[in-house]
Amino acid sequence: MRARYPTLFAAFTGAAAAPAVANAAELTVNVEIPRLDVAEYHRPYVALWIEGPDQAAVKTLAVWYDVKKPKHEGATWLKDMRTWWRKAGRSLNLPADGVSGPTKAPGKHQVSFGAAQMNGIGPGQYSLVVEAAREVGGREVVRVPFAWPAKGGPKSASASGSSELGAVVVTAKP
Repeated sequence: MRARYPTLFAAFTGAAAAPAVANAAELTVNVEIPRLDVAEYHRPYVALWIEGPDQAAVKTLAVWYDVKKPKHEGATWLKDMRTWWRKAGRSLNLPADGVSGPTKAPGKHQVSFGAAQMNGIGPGQYSLVVEAAREVGGREVVRVPFAWPAKGGPKSASASGSSELGAVVVTAKP
């Protein structure tokens, strides 16, 4: 009888591992924050979220803001990212574990979202939306369409901002 339990355990763990492989899809986002030649430069607040075909917010993936200000004062200016704030931000309880992060310096930044972060995103056509707003600066929104999950290998799409954001590249991997 004891010999059956390891076999049963192996059968259960093998069955449980199969969906994990099927759900190994990943979304990688590259965001460029341009270096601006201005008298007073502040790092932008940036939100990354997914919208459905109807442009309704499906899920906030990341919010980069001044998380170190005392008494969460950095959250005060999140509403300056007006599009994200109206669609998803005002209902999000920040700081949010796995979503909130510090502002980024000018340069190229890459973030990846695996099965855990993409949980609840069903198959279909979406847009990855990036919004940046900067104190004593401007505000910009960039949308990049993508299909989830990717079929037949990694698929990339890109768009570019004209002032507060540079290139935004989205790569969906099966």
